Formats: sequence, C-alpha cells, structure tokens
Amino acid sequence: MVSRRSQFKACKNCGALVPRDTKICPVCRSTQFTDNWDGMIIIIDPKESIASSMAGRDKPGMYAIRVAGKK
Repeated sequence: MVSRRSQFKACKNCGALVPRDTKICPVCRSTQFTDNWDGMIIIIDPKESIASSMAGRDKPGMYAIRVAGKK
C-alpha cells in the first residue's frame, strides 16, 4: 500500500505540497523540493480561512506544516 505522504514532495521555499513529478512549484516558482516534511494543511479559501492567516498562506493549495531545510 502506498501512503499519501509518499505521493508528494514539499517546496523548500513556500511549503507547497506537489506531486512527485513536479519540476517547478506552482505557488512560488521555486525548483527546490524535499521529501522531509510533516503535517498537511489544505487551504481552499485563503481570504475566509483563519488557518490560512495563522499559517501565513495567501494562495489555495496543500501545504506542509513543517519542512526540513525551509528557507
């Protein structure tokens, strides 16, 4: 069984979770990714989301809560 975690990698710059075959982050355009991340938050409507403002995210998407080596 493949875990959901193994399907994604995290952008080291913004923490966006993207499919493993992604070359450029769709959120910040970075090319630096890592497999070393923990937790997940999904932002649907950043303007109405308390979690979005607490996490400092202003775009919809899936984000890692903690990313090793994040800038």
